[in-house]
Amino acid sequence: MTLPDGLRLRRAHPHDLDEVMWLEHASFPTDAWSASQMSGELYSPHGYYIVVETTGDGAPTVVGAPSIVGYAGLSSLSGNPVADVQTIAVAADQRGKGIGRVLFTELLDEAARRGVHEVFLEVRADNPVAQAMYTAFGFERIAVRPRYYQPDGVDAWVMRAELARRATDGPGPIGQETLDERD
Repeated sequence: MTLPDGLRLRRAHPHDLDEVMWLEHASFPTDAWSASQMSGELYSPHGYYIVVETTGDGAPTVVGAPSIVGYAGLSSLSGNPVADVQTIAVAADQRGKGIGRVLFTELLDEAARRGVHEVFLEVRADNPVAQAMYTAFGFERIAVRPRYYQPDGVDAWVMRAELARRATDGPGPIGQETLDERD
């Protein structure tokens, strides 16, 4: 899977917080995470957050517009064979271009690199597009959390997939750069 021209995938950094939060609020207007929650995720040693951003190489850009058009995060404790997809979002004007699939594929690849055997996630019961993507990746609904998403009171589907056991050699396609603690 490849991204459209003018977009690139990279590891998220704490200095991305403002743009990630802009997209968080645009994507989840009623139940967005707080900036402090997202900051904690970006700094967490257990998290793996990635972004898709414009590069200026053919993608239309608007002066002053955020350059991050998608983000996703995974959480997995070191040595734990289980991981959780924390979040995934793509800007409304970028949907339908395969960006969500690229983000999700990279999260699953990172889970495999970490030795994870099972991945879990929650998805809104009223989001059939996301449900279909997760199902296409082999996820199955295993439970429902009533009224999980607040204040809307929308149920969450809990989904799970087993990762195929495979060898992973070295860093992933976007590298394993170290976060500068001063960021």
